[in-house]
Amino acid sequence: MPPRALEPAGVALVDKPSGPSSFAVVAQIRRLTGARTGHAGTLDPFATGLLLLLSGRATKLTPRLVGLDKRYTTEIDLTCRTSTGDPEGEAGERRAAPGEDELRERLDGLRGEIELPIPAASAVKIGGERAYRLARRGIEVEMPLRRSTVHALDVIAYTGETVTLDVRVSSGTYIRSLALALGGHCASLRRTAVGPFSVDGAVAPEAFTAERLMSAAEVLERVEAARAAGS
Repeated sequence: MPPRALEPAGVALVDKPSGPSSFAVVAQIRRLTGARTGHAGTLDPFATGLLLLLSGRATKLTPRLVGLDKRYTTEIDLTCRTSTGDPEGEAGERRAAPGEDELRERLDGLRGEIELPIPAASAVKIGGERAYRLARRGIEVEMPLRRSTVHALDVIAYTGETVTLDVRVSSGTYIRSLALALGGHCASLRRTAVGPFSVDGAVAPEAFTAERLMSAAEVLERVEAARAAGS
């Protein structure tokens, strides 16, 4: 197979729909450009929102972008956990959701520096094999803890059964782990920002064109400006 082209080069802000994997979206953009294409962090198939995709020579920017903070809006069903922490897993026994006071206490315990188990349905390798493959075969393993920072965990709405949260976290944080820690699972998840880049400036995969690529210089300028501002 010939090497992928280094042009067009730049970074695309793509609004991933629910359903396809992030890698399917990467492949879709690669077919459109003919250039090598990478990403600065994936989303689960059920999730929607911002993907940063790097095209051509701009793939060298990956190390500068993968560590950026992420922001999400998530609706968490507090009446049951699932095996995966999302709608695709096997649901556990339903129970009454916590009241507002108890929910507030749980949220307080999840702000700042935290350690939570990585979800069993993740791509982390356990003994050389992807955890999600072990989970599919019904093999239970003790998942490692991951340290992360929850910068913001704000309630948008609370129905008595579900809570909708605005979440800003360090890179590598599993929102499904936060949902499980609250006693529920992610009913929906949308990534709204990666560092200084917002989903408001993104385009659906089918609407992408090479003209939508941001130059490497512009991307780095925005990242450095955000860091200088402390955001």
